[in-house]
Amino acid sequence: MILLMRALVSRPDAPFAELADVPDPQPDPDEAVVAVRALSLNRGECKRLATMEPETVAGWDLAGEVVQAAENGTGPVVGARVVGIVVSGGWAQRVAVSTEYLAELPDEVSFEQAAALPVAGLTALRSLEQGGFVLGKRVLITGASGGVGRFGIQLAHLAGAHVTAVARRTEGLAELGADEVLSELTADGPGFDVILDAIGGPVLGTCLQRVVPGGTVVSFASTLTEPVSYPTRELFARAPGARLYGLYSFAELQHTRSASSDLRRLAELVASGRLDPQIDVSHSWDRAADAIDALLDRRVAGKAVLTVD
Repeated sequence: MILLMRALVSRPDAPFAELADVPDPQPDPDEAVVAVRALSLNRGECKRLATMEPETVAGWDLAGEVVQAAENGTGPVVGARVVGIVVSGGWAQRVAVSTEYLAELPDEVSFEQAAALPVAGLTALRSLEQGGFVLGKRVLITGASGGVGRFGIQLAHLAGAHVTAVARRTEGLAELGADEVLSELTADGPGFDVILDAIGGPVLGTCLQRVVPGGTVVSFASTLTEPVSYPTRELFARAPGARLYGLYSFAELQHTRSASSDLRRLAELVASGRLDPQIDVSHSWDRAADAIDALLDRRVAGKAVLTVD
């Protein structure tokens, strides 16, 4: 007998996702089954809904309770409160998650807070780690009002960096730890040791003109589709040794095998009150369409989270 559960599945027309019945997950030996209590939305996955095969379960970020431990004996036990990340299929009542991508939650962290952490939090954390030891260094973050940007500001501030945030919506960024908040980035001005860019196009071109010698520019998203251009000499002659690093979260997870420990690090920062997941929209998943529309229309300052009833 095939057991069914509820899930958010893709559809070809607006709002591009709807609740439907789908088969229960069939876990591999290294996967635990999680009863999902909350999930978060990311703009990238929401943009892809319209082009996905209809009735596909999307979703990356989730938090909930383990209802079936991994057969191979790894990972959390039944009843553990966890946060996790999957390549797809996270928007469901029950999800099979590799134990490498699961972390147990401190009691102080809610499921809603935890669900906001995986993609956005890990992207910010890994991007900053590409820049190395940032204590006393200058860090620039573009697209700073988004989920990754808000995590990046807080993590860079905690690490002792001087943080400059660039965003169209600048409210609240100074309170998160930004020492300087700009609505636009120009090619003139002091250089930065580490730059996190979420925009691409001309903005990334400007970032390459503001990096210091030996510095690092991390490109992790592309809001603008225009080609990147910059005066070539501004990089190789003005900033010798500087590098541009392309960061794709899921490739990073496969290469580093540290998702579980990194998620635990982020959750412990939330538990101690040093990291705020910045949840701006929180609905039942019955109202997923409202949250998806708000995210695609750029009306979300931070993270959008759905609770699973």
